[in-house]
Amino acid sequence: MTKTRYALAGAGVRAQMYVEAITGAHSERAELVAIVEPNPVRAAFHAARVAEAGAPAPRLATPDELEQVIRDEHVDRVIICSRDDLHAELIVRSLEAGADVVVEKPLTIDAASAARIEDAVERTGRQVVLTFNYRYSPRNSALRQIIQDGTIGQVTSVDFSWMLDTNHGADYFRRWHRDKKNSGGLLVHKSSHHFDLVNWWIRSQPTRVFASGGLRFYGAENAASRGLGERPARGTHDGGDLFELDLRTDERLTALYLDAEQHDGYVRDLDVFSEGITIEDNLALVVDYASGATLSYSLNAHSPWEGYRVAVNGTLGRVELEVIERGAVLAGEGLHPHIDPSLSGGDGTTTLRPEGERILVQRHWEEAYEVPIDGGDGGHGGGDALLLSDVFEGPGDDPLARPADWTDGIRSIAVGIAGNRSLETGLPVKVDELGIALLEPGR
Repeated sequence: MTKTRYALAGAGVRAQMYVEAITGAHSERAELVAIVEPNPVRAAFHAARVAEAGAPAPRLATPDELEQVIRDEHVDRVIICSRDDLHAELIVRSLEAGADVVVEKPLTIDAASAARIEDAVERTGRQVVLTFNYRYSPRNSALRQIIQDGTIGQVTSVDFSWMLDTNHGADYFRRWHRDKKNSGGLLVHKSSHHFDLVNWWIRSQPTRVFASGGLRFYGAENAASRGLGERPARGTHDGGDLFELDLRTDERLTALYLDAEQHDGYVRDLDVFSEGITIEDNLALVVDYASGATLSYSLNAHSPWEGYRVAVNGTLGRVELEVIERGAVLAGEGLHPHIDPSLSGGDGTTTLRPEGERILVQRHWEEAYEVPIDGGDGGHGGGDALLLSDVFEGPGDDPLARPADWTDGIRSIAVGIAGNRSLETGLPVKVDELGIALLEPGR
């Protein structure tokens, strides 16, 4: 069997999932022939994982060598795990050099770069796959099935609240995500997952967005108003508090960031109450859809617990999904166990808010009933494994239409991009006026 030849562009933490998949479960179908990464320490870290798996050593290259690598190594697909604002350039260059692309969300961070990707896909005819793993999470798939089956009739509105706790939420305010020009803010970087879920659940396209929000908890100004006093510039030091991340406490973070920062100056553990944060930590949106449905969405990045609640109203009733990924962040647990609970899980120690998930359906004039969720092991309730199977083995016939491409990526970031414009202007923003052809009427 001829293996698909992959290059990996971007070698941070997220790259590990793909390295393990290529050298492990999907090694008979895929091989990693190159790692394109400007930082030699991070590139070497993942190359070592390939060697440990007994696979041939990948070529190490810098981003300016991308086209040459694709040609020399006969690369079929480039997996992009770089910083969000670099996605568009790497996507376009890969397509033009003759490779297909697999890209982490978000597709990109603004309308201009989205239009560049759209143009490159049309010119080259090549494929761009988006890895929306939340679609594959069994609870989210179950909700799609209920709506798709018509159990609650035609969807009229969606209420969606996402809580990031003071472990996970704080982490966006100490790394590169804290600067909106790198990430598009949480409305693009994080919420694109959530907007994609809504687009996919109700099978419609957003048309208008009104947003409100701001930086109300993290940052130097908020710290001063609460009298927090002078703080260390970074978390890696002796002592510390629950808002600091000491990179020395995690071998992987030490290897990928602390040992690597001498080469590029990137500091992974900045103080969340320092200057320079340009993203929001409290956000609320109202989104209109072409189907006539309305989404009410909120995100909080300093919650004492982590999870989300979704309620979908329809002409025949209502379905509710509640997910508790971590019931509490407790001081006695230490600094930062399991930054993202959806990837590694918490410990289930809380009693009043235990970890778990539940779907309730209640049709008009009937009692509510619970819908069982068939979960699995691994990240996102087994969703990561299902996603990787589709990526590396090829998607089969999926009645839930979970595999996503660049068009789904654009529709998801469209909400965040329009939301950012609304935050700037204080006015609602029409999605078809963003300058992206796919979003214009008739497309």
